[in-house]
Amino acid sequence: MITKLTELLGIQYPIIQGGMAWVSDSNLAAAVSEAGGAGIIAAGGRETDWVKNEVCRAKKLTSKPFGVNVQLMAPNKDEIVDMICEEKVAFVTLGAGNPIPYISKFKQAGIKVIPVVPNVKLAKRVQDSGADALVVEGMEAGGHIGVQTTMALMTQVIPQVDIPVIVAGGFADGRGVAAALVMGAAGVQIGTRFMVAAECSVHPNVKQKLIAAVDTDSVVTGQLSGHGVRGLKNKFTENFLALEKQATPQDELNRIAAGTNRRAAIDGDVENGMVLAGQCLIPLKEIEPVKTIVEAIMTEVRQTLTKASNMI
Repeated sequence: MITKLTELLGIQYPIIQGGMAWVSDSNLAAAVSEAGGAGIIAAGGRETDWVKNEVCRAKKLTSKPFGVNVQLMAPNKDEIVDMICEEKVAFVTLGAGNPIPYISKFKQAGIKVIPVVPNVKLAKRVQDSGADALVVEGMEAGGHIGVQTTMALMTQVIPQVDIPVIVAGGFADGRGVAAALVMGAAGVQIGTRFMVAAECSVHPNVKQKLIAAVDTDSVVTGQLSGHGVRGLKNKFTENFLALEKQATPQDELNRIAAGTNRRAAIDGDVENGMVLAGQCLIPLKEIEPVKTIVEAIMTEVRQTLTKASNMI
């Protein structure tokens, strides 16, 4: 399948894997790239040496393009940016901060730049600053979310820019990917579906909780403070939301939330940790190899697009 995204990155399918902190490592990224998409190593919360080791390991696991997600609020972001430029990864996705000061440096190193933006205004700014593509992520996604839905972002952002637009938030099957392509997206970013992949190193307790989840099992914490984070309902989210309603000071809430993503993803505490996950949970039925997941999604994409022509 050929889209602006597949042409830009030199990949087979218009799918990139989300850069999920404490989850997206070289093993998962390489598996997604080998399956025809574009894998991503997440640098958020990690030491620079860890990210470099994962980049080097991914190069040994695949000769296909993969990227790194850089969290621009991280204290070691400049070290990580320098390292990525030295290692010449295929592309970067940039979030949680202003990507514009970093675009020219990456491009000088021959690295494709794909910022994550929340609205039309910033989409135009990063395009004018030289970004190669951009990601818009709806509030259906797991982790830190904005205030617009995926559909609203597709409707409003895609017609306003000329560079490829990748959409994220709520994509877990081929019907969703097909809908995004029909809307004019160049591709989609998928996160939660890959968390139940065999190659994903997230704790097995997280995988089982995701598989057991139903469609109403995600919840947003931090929304009252304007910093929403979506994850699965559990003891932590129940207590946190109760504290929010009691107008607990933000500093105290930040202290309580600190480290809870790692507690779930690495330590496997799926009751006292924050299990980051998007809203599309029903498709997460079993642990499967990445290749099986990607091929199933793309088969459904083709079937959906073929059926759509019969509706006209």
